[in-house]
Amino acid sequence: MLACARTVAFEGVQARPVDVQCVLSPGLPAFQVVGLPDKAVSEARERVRAALSSLSIALPPKRITVNLSPADLPKEGSHFDLPIALALLAALEILPAEELARTISLGELSLDGGLVPVVGALPAAMTAAAENRALICPRACGPEAAWVGAADVFAPASLIDAIRHLTGQAPLRRAAPGEVVAPDNLRDLADVKGQERARRALEIAAAGRHHLFMVGSPGSGKSMLAARLPGILPPLSPGEALETSMIHSLAGLLDEGGISRQRPFREPHHTASVAAIIGGGRGAKPGEISLAHNGVLFMDEFPEFPRTVLETLRQPIETGEVVVARANAHVRYPCRFLLMAAANPCKCGYLSEPARACARVPQCGEDYLGRISGPLMDRFDLRVEVPPVSWVDLDQAAAGESSATVAARVAAARARQATRFADLAAAHVNADAEGALLARIAEPDAQGRALLARAAERFGLSARGYHRVLRVARTIADLDESEVVRLPHVAEALSFRLVVGTESRSNALAV
Repeated sequence: MLACARTVAFEGVQARPVDVQCVLSPGLPAFQVVGLPDKAVSEARERVRAALSSLSIALPPKRITVNLSPADLPKEGSHFDLPIALALLAALEILPAEELARTISLGELSLDGGLVPVVGALPAAMTAAAENRALICPRACGPEAAWVGAADVFAPASLIDAIRHLTGQAPLRRAAPGEVVAPDNLRDLADVKGQERARRALEIAAAGRHHLFMVGSPGSGKSMLAARLPGILPPLSPGEALETSMIHSLAGLLDEGGISRQRPFREPHHTASVAAIIGGGRGAKPGEISLAHNGVLFMDEFPEFPRTVLETLRQPIETGEVVVARANAHVRYPCRFLLMAAANPCKCGYLSEPARACARVPQCGEDYLGRISGPLMDRFDLRVEVPPVSWVDLDQAAAGESSATVAARVAAARARQATRFADLAAAHVNADAEGALLARIAEPDAQGRALLARAAERFGLSARGYHRVLRVARTIADLDESEVVRLPHVAEALSFRLVVGTESRSNALAV
């Protein structure tokens, strides 16, 4: 008898349907899994055998063949255990085949028949909703999968619970969505003393999702400022939260099924590999840029990252997605993130302080920041120097605005952008605007246009640099509640692109 269960295989954030076909045929007793399984899937037969034995279900002395269809799609992960067991039970006529056909299942079996949580329950629930099927997953995965309200999610604790549910002996209740995870204790901008220009750059970056590059001597507050960026960003919309959580689900980062409305903040170490940043490794898993989707990627000690890692950022910054191409995988992940980079002005860090600088000044600064290529530097909309804070300022009480005050202005600017791009799928914030759309929404007034033309000619702005100045000017106008991009908005946008560091660093920080 041929029986079939339904499950999924993961390709990036997509969960592709897979039929688990099981047939019992005469011949020498054997249990074989075919259909391009990896090691974890091949070992499922032993876990299934032990789990059924714990339920006092003996396998017949026949040849058992399980086929995972389509056979040319790689199958990876232990979540195939449950559908293989259910298909086998249907072939043994213990489970009704028609009930099994209306469900998608995934889960790892322990040897005593319990269900162990697996990654990817949220994308699997999306596929179940698209196919109008129910989803059966381990109890620990139920709150995560239940966020997809269009699918019925049932979360048994063990294989016997799943059997009783499918046979109607003890139907399970629908799983309830997990709680919205409360944001961590976000650090407040009011703690930052001085650094008014860097604080302003942080606000503009948050309002328009503009990439920001900070350069300053050690201890000037670059990391402190970066840690406070999440506190001024607006919370994720429901659609963004679900989209981001699907990536985190594949990476196993969702905590007890809870979904957070706080934007991701990823800060990889400068020793991270290309696969860790871009994605790859076993199964072409998402990298840091995808885990930072709809959030912030903070790269401290930016020039210390390997050159190959830095150069791979160029295309994802422009397209908002990354294709992880390997010999056995070709996976596409979304990665619309705000890149925030920080660097010392030179290797010793004290280029601007003659009393503390090394003997190789100014050549050491040009060599150090020269590790960042011109095309990559061209992709930073905002560039700001973070000078050391004097002890006099540190000795005084903080006088800057709080994160709540700045966040209110950022939220208002984002709301104006949401209205502006409501009918466009390709643009969500000002940083996404390009071509005719950018020309329409960011056309400066006559004085602003004249200033931008003079700056472009004087400093040799590239086409990308010219457009990014317009994007930043549009965001500054939104923060100023202005429908028209005026001269002050263009002037401030230009100041964040052209005035960075000293003349000795002009080559490394060229416009």
